[in-house]
Amino acid sequence: MTQPFDERGKELRDLFFETTQELLQSLNDDSLKLEQAPGDQETIRSIRRTVHTIKGDAAAAGFRELSELAHAIEDALTLESVSDNALLVQLGFTAADTFGGMISAYQVQGELPGTAAVVDLVQKLTSGPKAKDAADKSSRPAATDVQWTEYERLSAESLRAEGKKVLHIVAHIDPLCAMPIAARQLVTNAIASIAQILGARPESGANVEVQRIDLLVATSQSDKLLISRCEIPTVIKKVECLEFGRAMQNQPSMVVNDAAPESTHDQAIDAHPAATPNSKDDGLRSTALGTLLRVDSERIDNVLNLVGELIIGKSMLQQVGQEFGSRFSRDPLRLRFADAMAFQARVLNDLQRSVMKIRMVPVEQLFRRFPRIVRDTAQRCGKEVTLELSGQDTDLDKVLLDAIAEPLAHIVRNAISHGIESPAQRTAAGKPSTGKLVLNAYHQANQLIVEVSDDGCGVDAEKVKLKALKMGVISASDAERMTQQEIVDLVFRPGFSTADEVTEVSGRGVGLDVVREVLHRLKGTVELETNPGAGTKFRLRLPLTLAIIKALLFRIESRLYAIPLNTVAEIARAKECDLHRVDKWEVLQLRGDVLPLMRLGGAPPEDSLHTKKKIFVLVINFGGRKWGLIVDALESEEELVIKALDDQTIATDLVSGASILGDGRVVLIMNLGAVVGRFTTSSRDGLPAGLFHNKTALTAPEVRQ
Repeated sequence: MTQPFDERGKELRDLFFETTQELLQSLNDDSLKLEQAPGDQETIRSIRRTVHTIKGDAAAAGFRELSELAHAIEDALTLESVSDNALLVQLGFTAADTFGGMISAYQVQGELPGTAAVVDLVQKLTSGPKAKDAADKSSRPAATDVQWTEYERLSAESLRAEGKKVLHIVAHIDPLCAMPIAARQLVTNAIASIAQILGARPESGANVEVQRIDLLVATSQSDKLLISRCEIPTVIKKVECLEFGRAMQNQPSMVVNDAAPESTHDQAIDAHPAATPNSKDDGLRSTALGTLLRVDSERIDNVLNLVGELIIGKSMLQQVGQEFGSRFSRDPLRLRFADAMAFQARVLNDLQRSVMKIRMVPVEQLFRRFPRIVRDTAQRCGKEVTLELSGQDTDLDKVLLDAIAEPLAHIVRNAISHGIESPAQRTAAGKPSTGKLVLNAYHQANQLIVEVSDDGCGVDAEKVKLKALKMGVISASDAERMTQQEIVDLVFRPGFSTADEVTEVSGRGVGLDVVREVLHRLKGTVELETNPGAGTKFRLRLPLTLAIIKALLFRIESRLYAIPLNTVAEIARAKECDLHRVDKWEVLQLRGDVLPLMRLGGAPPEDSLHTKKKIFVLVINFGGRKWGLIVDALESEEELVIKALDDQTIATDLVSGASILGDGRVVLIMNLGAVVGRFTTSSRDGLPAGLFHNKTALTAPEVRQ
């Protein structure tokens, strides 16, 4: 294995690890395209370019094993025999998986995975009759199949008599070259300044793609100089030179594209060639890449935290300004101070929006992984599934994207394994033989919503109940009083699985409980909607980990809380005597509608004084319906900086974050999804409704400033 690394190349290797992930994703994408469009030459060329780039980057980073394996794959792909589409697709997928395993091993300096599967596919691809013919053809001497005219031969003999060297130069065009027709002009321009060109094949004006360029030249310069001039990155792969009229003298090309791994110490890790005087396109690409800057995520986190502190500082200044204005209402400095504050607020808002966008990436980066996952899972399960993507332009935090990748992949595999039927079952049910899986993402209020829906058989509640009874997850008495939705939600219980047998995809008891656990750690929720015979939809709700929101502040038993202002439909006033209890629920009749209420504090004493007491009811929209939150007092509307809280700071999922006001007070931001979920469960079980009562949920944890 590659020897342990020194510190000097650490930055180069880190950049390699980061950029190669995108290359592996491109390799998967192109393999999928080739599977759907067999023999597409552009896709095959794209696969070659990707493998070629990985080879060069790995060599530059010092990963010899990976570079050599990629080199073997690239050689196989350049043969004219790449006609076995199924074998080529399999090689693309296997190479992507093997490369990924090797890169992971390099990162932890562990043992490299086996490469036998890739090597076997390469041998199969290169052992066919067409491959042998192509290899034999490529091994023939270049001089044997070029015919120079009589005038060209006479000119060559005349110049040789004058003491000049007459050479036959063969420049092999890189298979990945984006402009093979223009390659002849690029090579002749590069060599014309140091040699007299007596003949060229193909001839000037020929508008055809060729694999090599033959030049008959007379010069007094060295062979090495001629070869170096002909080596144009991404255009010429190899250069051969022989003395005209004598035996071929093969000289190995020193072009970066074919250099040995140990000779690539100064190759750019980005694998994009530097611009040459004869390569306008390469120059433009290099200029564009020069505008990109890779920054460590921790540095961006620090900038975001500082912007949050500035927002808090703005609130402090605004409060001081209000006090100053009330004390010195006639002071002329008051208006100047107000103007300065308004200007500062405007600039600070622009700064906050700009910095927030740095960490935001389109969800497309996450969704791109799933065509390969769907394809592999469907093949293992013997099913036919198409994937539709929607909302790829929705932005989310990069940290959040990485955190939900595995839970989302588990849900997708679950939908294919348990939800979508086999082609025969779908045909018998009057459905198309091919199932459909849809991934969608969008923003709702201060949350990111990711939905995974299928058109399969749905969740059989009766089967879930019987399996839960058999496994002892619930008792018979529990099963009698549970609603249909509560029975379906049993699939989120630890160790629960409806699979009848253990397969590679399902049945091991490591199920959707892992998804819910991860979502809870992120202060999010996962919901399951199912329609028997029509399909299932999983909905993931994730709060923003850091954002500036408009919030409504209120008090519950002297504690200060906040919820996003855009979730509040209205604020109602009522008396305790106006509330009624229906089947363990407190409700309020509001303009003819029955509004279910959530009492976040403790229940008041049942006496005439308290029954006539007026209360505030915040009417919120959540989960497609309206709820009422009973609070003790309203505080104000504020612009808050949401800061995520870890489990050591506060041990409850009822709070999604915290913020600091201008006067130094700490306000907790409610996680409405968890509050609604916990309240419905508590009401069903007959537990006390006061989730935010002093003696219940939030007594133990204290938020440290």
